[in-house]
Amino acid sequence: MPLNERTYKLETLLKNRRVVPFSLMQERTGASRATLNRDIQFMRDRLHFPIVFDRDLGGYRLDGGSGKPMQTELPGLWFNDAEIHALLTMQQLISGLDRGGLLGPHLRPLIARLKELLGSADNSASEVQKRVRVIGVQVRHLPLEHFAAVGSALLRRKRLHIHYRARYNDQPTEREVSPQRLVYYRDNWYLDGWCHLRNDIRSFAVDAIERIEILESRAKDVSERELDEVLGAGYGIFSGRDVKWARLRFTPERARWVASERWHSKQKGSFESDGSYLLEVPFSHPQELMMDILRHGAAVEVVGPASLRKRVAEEAAAIAGRYAEGGR
Repeated sequence: MPLNERTYKLETLLKNRRVVPFSLMQERTGASRATLNRDIQFMRDRLHFPIVFDRDLGGYRLDGGSGKPMQTELPGLWFNDAEIHALLTMQQLISGLDRGGLLGPHLRPLIARLKELLGSADNSASEVQKRVRVIGVQVRHLPLEHFAAVGSALLRRKRLHIHYRARYNDQPTEREVSPQRLVYYRDNWYLDGWCHLRNDIRSFAVDAIERIEILESRAKDVSERELDEVLGAGYGIFSGRDVKWARLRFTPERARWVASERWHSKQKGSFESDGSYLLEVPFSHPQELMMDILRHGAAVEVVGPASLRKRVAEEAAAIAGRYAEGGR
């Protein structure tokens, strides 16, 4: 029986009985005397569980100490070794993505507890940390105080007054926003909200907020379904109500990669007779989709709609022209 399962059984016994004889602990856990003594010491020293031996009663019981409330549950959740390994691997993923240090202070107590639960099992926490690496790319600087203000207003259902600089035109605006949800997308944070200036749903890059103030006025609530209909209908983070479908044909060589990729939840894909791959995705604003199309270079052709094909062709011509100039 693994350590975490034995510890759980001991916790249950101690919570449900006034006193637990050592012999009963051995019977329920199947552990030897030496192993059980180590388990009790582990629960005391590492998990801070208040186990004391009562000579008068002839067994172990819980004791919170003088003037202290008795702890009746072990901190944290109970997992088997495989689940703990998976959680520690997830911790490495989060740590790799959390370059701004937003989650670190809150994760540390949980990670410490998971390391204690893992104990001396194979593939320990230090081994997981050594073997898993996550490299974030194109991560933009995010002021912690802005993220904290957004999160606070979001949960308290308060409006925000923000000074926002849109990157597509570099124009500053002041907005009053009712925050609806935070979205982590491509290594950056976005706020989905109701913009009272535009009287519509909008998505804001949190790192593009220059100044922020939490207002006392109550936030307008928008249903999750309506948010998804507007912001989840088209391609990428900048969606809208006017949805078109892009038809993209990839060469047979590139098809092997693209066919296994998820560009959008409603995408459609099919192989053609020559081995090429036709991918169809919905989009509203073309700028993000164009960036993903262009990264495939000559290995992709925009079949339709004509407006998207024209914009990608113009961009490709501009790129070719820049290189024809011979550089600067």
